[in-house]
Amino acid sequence: MDILWIGLAYLLGLAVSLVSLPPLVGYLGVGFVLSAFNWSAGNLLHELAHAGVLLLLFTVGLKLRFRNLLRPEVWAVGSLHFVLVMALFTAGLSVFGLLWKPAAFLAAGLAFSSIVLAAKVLEEKRELGAFHGRVAMGVLVLQDLFAVGLMVIAGAGSVSPWALALIVLIFSQPVLQRVFTLSGHNELLLLLGVVLTLAGGKLFESLGLSSELGAIIIGALLANHPRSPELAHLLWSVKEVFLVAFFVEVGLAGLPNVQALLGSLIFMLAIPIKAIIFFILFLMTSLRARNAFLAALALASYSEFALITAQVGVNNGLLPASYLSALALTVALSFALAAPLNRFGHGLYDRFEAFLSRFETAKRHPDQQPMSLGSTSVLICGMGRTGSAAYEWLRDQGKTVAGLDSDPAQLEACRGKGYRALYGDAEDVQLWADLRLDEIELILLTMPDLEAKRRSLEYLHKRGYSGVVAATSYFPEEDEVLSQAGVHLLFNPFTEAGARLARLGTHALAGLGPLPEAEA
Repeated sequence: MDILWIGLAYLLGLAVSLVSLPPLVGYLGVGFVLSAFNWSAGNLLHELAHAGVLLLLFTVGLKLRFRNLLRPEVWAVGSLHFVLVMALFTAGLSVFGLLWKPAAFLAAGLAFSSIVLAAKVLEEKRELGAFHGRVAMGVLVLQDLFAVGLMVIAGAGSVSPWALALIVLIFSQPVLQRVFTLSGHNELLLLLGVVLTLAGGKLFESLGLSSELGAIIIGALLANHPRSPELAHLLWSVKEVFLVAFFVEVGLAGLPNVQALLGSLIFMLAIPIKAIIFFILFLMTSLRARNAFLAALALASYSEFALITAQVGVNNGLLPASYLSALALTVALSFALAAPLNRFGHGLYDRFEAFLSRFETAKRHPDQQPMSLGSTSVLICGMGRTGSAAYEWLRDQGKTVAGLDSDPAQLEACRGKGYRALYGDAEDVQLWADLRLDEIELILLTMPDLEAKRRSLEYLHKRGYSGVVAATSYFPEEDEVLSQAGVHLLFNPFTEAGARLARLGTHALAGLGPLPEAEA
């Protein structure tokens, strides 16, 4: 009956997407509906769910830089948050009658946020590489390391002494990267990604470590390879389909009784506490309020790991079995709440910006954005392949060009080519409020995300910008949205590339030689 949950996942996913909610809310709903009819999950559902999680975390690893874990907004915030939330939740659970030891064990599980949910919502918004996305993922990887220690302490399993041999993975990086290069493109590269993901997860699991941690680390070993973005793109559709099974499985955990339902409600009311503590700690490391808010919002959930710790606690006699159903519903509801909140995170911050920005520190922020671009006449927002190509052409035409991007890895690559590339998040209203636009005649919006382009146009309109704004558009429905937002020029890379190729071909067919660049 696997066709049943697959078909229902499509129908409910479509239904919620029509009301502007993420499809994963519908997938969770499928689990609840099937659970109400006592439908049990088959082995296929579990295997697909696990594979989907590993593939997602492998792609996160492809964009991870280990040095980011050493930044204070990651290790200091992640460590302090774990200690503070664990202490507060332990005290709260003790009030409800749990002894301090089981209360502390359960509180530790509740202190973690879902790396699966955060990675998915950030990736959907193309924000894994943005400053707040990197900070959030760094904290989540740190939490994963804490989780390994917690499971060992709980007696869920012991880490093999051979785990120390994993250090050899660092020295195997050149070999892995060479195999990566030899795999070429398309299906061989995709197959390599799947093999490395599953093998890495199995290797770590066999040594008593988390298979999820293994997938991230194997991916991170390939992060600096020039084809890592291509591999992440190839894996996109595969992992998206598999992750449907994960969210259905979470919903299938079971419907609780009245007592467990009340417990779940109490746990849900504690989520804002987790988020507020994150926000405050991020501000203390001198992050701007916007990035502190968006990172905290990405971490405002309970982790599926809470279910694992609860099961271990029940098995070891630390927790009563009644907590399992309450936690299952809590985790599912936290996903259903966090997904739409993160989708509209930028809009939520804009609404409360006047209040939230009061708490910023006076120190220079690590995510400080430019206020002036000097004599720059053309500004490019989004320095990927399209933005970089536009930069080179404009520079060759003698224009004074500057580029903005929120992905430090992309900025590093651009600066290596001699571009004037600066950190800037085009969805940040503060960027457009502070940036001097007097000398800028043309702005190119080449970011892949439609919402980022729409919001940029909205902010520019509010500023009264009188120059020309051009944007890339990949689908007809995007044309309509961007036109209504006030864009002056639209460019479809696929359509224009085909037209240009046809002009080059017919020109060569006529025996006229290469087409002059001005006409191409």
